[in-house]
Amino acid sequence: MENTAINKPPNKNTLLLAGVGGAAFVVGLLIGLVVLGWWLWPVKWINAAPQHLSPAYQREYLQMAVEAYAFTGDTQAAKARFDALGDKGPALLEDMAQRPPKAVSIYTLSSFAEAVGVRLTGLPAGAQPPHPQATPQASPQAGGGETGSTPTALSQLMLTPTPAQTPARKSATFRLVAFLCGIGLLALILAAAVFYFFSLRGGKAPKAPATAAQRAQAMTQNAQKSDFAAEGKETPLSQFMTTYVHGDDLFDDSFSIDSPTGEFLGECGVGITETIGVGEPKRVMAFEIWIFDKNDIQTVTKVLMSEHAYNDEAIRERLAAKGEPVLAKPGEEIVLETAQLQMRARVVDMAYGEDALPANSYFDRLTLELAVWPKEG
Repeated sequence: MENTAINKPPNKNTLLLAGVGGAAFVVGLLIGLVVLGWWLWPVKWINAAPQHLSPAYQREYLQMAVEAYAFTGDTQAAKARFDALGDKGPALLEDMAQRPPKAVSIYTLSSFAEAVGVRLTGLPAGAQPPHPQATPQASPQAGGGETGSTPTALSQLMLTPTPAQTPARKSATFRLVAFLCGIGLLALILAAAVFYFFSLRGGKAPKAPATAAQRAQAMTQNAQKSDFAAEGKETPLSQFMTTYVHGDDLFDDSFSIDSPTGEFLGECGVGITETIGVGEPKRVMAFEIWIFDKNDIQTVTKVLMSEHAYNDEAIRERLAAKGEPVLAKPGEEIVLETAQLQMRARVVDMAYGEDALPANSYFDRLTLELAVWPKEG
């Protein structure tokens, strides 16, 4: 005998465990990267030297060094600040000489270059000052008087890098981001745990809220049809139930009318014809009830209106062009006749919506029964 392999679908619990395992891996990775790496033990950079800065900040640092030298004339301080840039200093100084900032003259750059022992190329012919030491605007005073001490202190304040402040601000931001991410991860873990618990217990996950169309379908199925035979009346050719619920903006039901032998006789239905207000969902204040007879040349229509629409003469006259206006009331029967068919539309159930619009202006729900008989004679 041949062994035939039977492909069995994966076990539900196996798939669930695989999904939970994958989610746990992602959660662990995020916790290790965000919570541990950025929050509890973040990498901190302090006392970074100017040579470790980005090119833009290195250029800014060099400009401040040049301006300080022009103000104090301290060659030793200028050399120390320039050496802090490492092997990138000469290239930066050469680039600044070719593209000098507005606040620094070419003579100041030339004097600074000579003070730090760098020979600049590509300078204008008269760029080298005859006495470089005369370029500075002030010189430090040994006595530490008011005139010399204040500019020196100001220069030191401007040029002393404070890289430790930036990591501190970033650390606070990272802590906030990590805290929010932690809350989100905990919520995800809790949701996964609840889902897993329901799956193991054989329960079902909560269902999403039903749409307006789904609620209308449920109400239609629960609506009680008329028993015409019990009332001593002739049984109709066709009998339909339809329900509108506020929020079903695409409501438009139609039904085929057939003879007992299956012959097509016509169609009937109901749909939205007039709304009030703006925005979504639509607020419906009138419906078209219609019937079509294949042996008639036109479709017969009547307009079922809310109390507000029916009592408003302008609205009623405007809708009268579509069909005879009828006020909607519980138990109300609307009769429509064609050449060979007669339909009775009965208001089984109805309710108005309530908001800032006029009272009884639009329908919150409406259930209709459509019954069709062959026309006598």
